[in-house]
Amino acid sequence: MSVKLAHGAGGKEMEEIIKELIVSKLREEEKKVLGGIGLDIMDDGATIPHGDLHLVISTDSYTVKPIFFPGGDIGRLAVCGSINDVVVMGARPVAILDSVVVEEGMPIDQLERILDSMISVIREEGIPLIGGDFKVMPRGEVDQIVITTTAVGRPIGKPIVDNELRPGDKIVVTGSVGDHGATILALQQGVEVSLGQLTSDVRPLTRTLIPIFEKFGGNVHAARDPTRGGIASALNDWAESSRTLILLKEDLIPV
Repeated sequence: MSVKLAHGAGGKEMEEIIKELIVSKLREEEKKVLGGIGLDIMDDGATIPHGDLHLVISTDSYTVKPIFFPGGDIGRLAVCGSINDVVVMGARPVAILDSVVVEEGMPIDQLERILDSMISVIREEGIPLIGGDFKVMPRGEVDQIVITTTAVGRPIGKPIVDNELRPGDKIVVTGSVGDHGATILALQQGVEVSLGQLTSDVRPLTRTLIPIFEKFGGNVHAARDPTRGGIASALNDWAESSRTLILLKEDLIPV
């Protein structure tokens, strides 16, 4: 058996390889900080208890091809992705770190454009970039650029964990689905895409979700930014972890 692209696609294969090669080999006390949330839940992020406060933390690595696309680029994708992983756990992002690995020979103007994109997002969100790392790999040993981002957040109330769905809960979709995936797939297949036709919807969810968390508090039992695995993966995860049946009204899902 060898590693396949599907193992990094955010779906069932990825979950299986993480569970088999990592989670299954850890003892329960090695999966989380005492009193916190960790690999025992396999949520969008984890929590670290500090007195009465839980810090929410999430880290993720980002690759995308092409690295520039209508609506954004890999830099914007990376920063928004980690911000959103913290937000959907019910936390307000307070800091972010990044690690950038670049292929030798990448044009400096392209790298600067990506970094400027990252900076513009954190500036708009008022989140400090407090550290990170930068490495260069020999030509051909990495595909252009890989970015890892880590976000830290402060919970607005109780952290939102995706295994607490209850009968009677309603699933709310905050925007149309498939925009980013369709844009990237079209470009990969050589379909010419103009900004007005098909555009990635990559953006921070702070302005959408934090007011909801502040108003409804503990009435929100799960939240997810359905990226690689899409709505199907997100809802399957929720149903499995909470042992709850989810009924979808497909005609109401905005695609």
